[in-house]
This record gives sequence, C-alpha cells and structure tokens, in this order.
Amino acid sequence: MTGFIVGAVAAVLIVLLIVRAVRIVPQSHASNVERLGRFQRTLGAGIHVVIPFVDKVRPRIDLREQVVSFDPQSVITEDNLVVYIDTVIYFQVTDPQAAQYEIASYIKAIEQLTTTTLRNVIGGMALEMTLTSRDTINAGLRGVLDEATGKWGIRVNRVEVKAIDPPPTIREAMEKQMRAERDKRAAILTAEGARQSAILTAEGEKQSSILRAEGDRESRILTAAGQAGAIETVFAAVHAGNPSPAILAYQYLQTLPQLAREGNTFLVIPSELTSAMETVRKAFDQPDSGRPTTPGTPTKPGTPSTDAGKGPGPAD
Repeated sequence: MTGFIVGAVAAVLIVLLIVRAVRIVPQSHASNVERLGRFQRTLGAGIHVVIPFVDKVRPRIDLREQVVSFDPQSVITEDNLVVYIDTVIYFQVTDPQAAQYEIASYIKAIEQLTTTTLRNVIGGMALEMTLTSRDTINAGLRGVLDEATGKWGIRVNRVEVKAIDPPPTIREAMEKQMRAERDKRAAILTAEGARQSAILTAEGEKQSSILRAEGDRESRILTAAGQAGAIETVFAAVHAGNPSPAILAYQYLQTLPQLAREGNTFLVIPSELTSAMETVRKAFDQPDSGRPTTPGTPTKPGTPSTDAGKGPGPAD
C-alpha cells in the first residue's frame, strides 16, 4: 500500500514537471524567459522546453499591429480656445525584450506621450488651422512618437486624429459663418449667371442687328442693280426704237399725272412743260400743213391762197 502511494505521488510529480517544462507559444506571439530572475532568452512561435522551477516564462506579448483609441484630450490652441481631440494610434511590438524590460506599461506610456505631444503641436496652431491641418498634426505626432518609442521596442506605424471638437459657441459661430459664406457664394453665382445671360443676349442682339443690316444692304444692292438693269433695258429699247421728239414729249406729259397721284401735297411744274407742249402741238399741226386743201375750203388767216400766185388771165 505504501509503495502504491509513493508511485502515485511520483507520477503526479512527473506529469507536473512535464507540464512545467513544455511551453507552446502561438503564432505572432513571443514570451521572455527568465532564469533565476535574469533574462535568458525569448521564445518564438512553436513548442519549447524550459527547466521547471528554474526558468520563469513571462506573459506572452502580441507581435501583431495593435490599434489603441484614447479618450478625447483637452488642448488649448494658439488663440486660447479649448478643443477636444480624439486620436487613434497604430503600433507594433518589434522587440519583445525591450517592450517588457525597458518600460513598465508601454500602452500607458504611449497614451501619455500622445497627450503631451498633441498639446505641443496644437499649441502652436490657431483653431482654423487646427481644423484644416490634420495631415500636419498626424505627421508631427507620428514623428515624435516613433522616435520616443523606438527604445521601447515599439514602432508607431500611423497616428490619426479621429475628431476635433471645438466649444459649442465656436461651433455655432462657425455654422453662421459657413451659412453666410454659402449665401454669399450663391448670390455671386446668381449675379454671374445674370451677367452672362445679359452678355449673351446683347451679343445675340448685336449679331442679329448685323445680320439684318447686311440683309438690308444686300437687298438694296440687288434692288438697285435690278432698277439699273431695268433702266438700261428701257434706255436701250428707247434708243433702238429711235423715237421722235413728239413721242418723248407725249410720254413726258403722261408722267405728270402719275406724280400728282402719289400723295404729294406740293407739286413743282418743271420749266420744260411749255417746251413739251409746244413739241406736241407742232406734232399734231404738221400733218394738216402737208394735206392739200379742197376748193372752197377756207384757209387760215395769213395763209396765201393757191390762186394768189396766178397772174391775171387773158382778156377775153
């Protein structure tokens, strides 16, 4: 019975030693081993054997990239306004030994360093520049944090400003300013549209006037050309017909009533009218002078008789 108890105790001790001696580290993790209180080595991913009760395995360290979001921090800008800034940091442990032995808590250290660096960066900016310079703030934070955390075995990959919250009164003033700016831009665009419309309308009217003037000019030129052609045709026809002065005078007299019918209230009688009438009279009198008179027809006074030239007849 005593031997059985001793064997059972020995088996339990052996199992306990095996459990304490064999350690399995997951992928993307690392564990530091201390032998008699002093750092001995770092265990990577896989199965490892340590000396029980001599080697102490410290808690595992995550080697993957980690994301930490800190609470909003109050920061005073250059123009003495308090804003609350919420930041997010992406970092990764590159040296498990330094991360565990160079700093007590690297998460808390990163948070405090971020707060102080953020206040230094924002303290040199005005509120308007702070709201529009997130890339500058991110670059400044990353540079300071990466330099300070290098000796801790930490690499800061990226720093992002998640939110910048100004005081409520400042937000209201900014909203009013933005509303006024939008109204101003709308008024400017409306005025610009009206101006462009007026310019285009004036240009259209100008082009229309130019085209109408050109059309009137072409029409008058064609009309004048047509009238000139008609006059030349009439002139050529008149000269080809070789009209007598009597016919021309008769046509001249026929034109005068047409001038009076055109609504003219003042009519000038040309001086050539008497000459034209005299020509027509002579034209009508000329055929009678050449026609022989019949016996017994009285002659006009002053006209010599056909018998006047005869001498006295022979005496009976």
